[in-house]
Amino acid sequence: MSPELAALAVTAFIQLAAVIWSQRALEADIGHDGNLGTREGLDQRLSEHAKRLRRALANHTENIGLFITAVVLVEFTASNGWITGIAAWVFVAARALYLPAYAFGWVPWRSVIFMAGLVSCFVMIIASVF
Repeated sequence: MSPELAALAVTAFIQLAAVIWSQRALEADIGHDGNLGTREGLDQRLSEHAKRLRRALANHTENIGLFITAVVLVEFTASNGWITGIAAWVFVAARALYLPAYAFGWVPWRSVIFMAGLVSCFVMIIASVF
């Protein structure tokens, strides 16, 4: 397995961790029965921490698509190399750090971490083009 595909697999586990962490916070605020319900009017019932975790999960979900695109391009064009491997693992590290950075309000580090992940995706995409 290439480093880029391995990084993609680890990213899936980060997604799972984000879902579990977000759901646990949600359930802590509204209880098991509330979690099974329609969730209407949910934002008024959630703590700031649970809201942050839900936004972090949404952000992570939004950014996985770009990383998948980068990995697919690198794999299909056989552009794998040490630069794309490092970039893939920078993305993984950035996403793993982004979740607690968002959850605990690490300003300005959250934005720095986000940019590291974003730039790493475009490094991979550019490498696949040339």
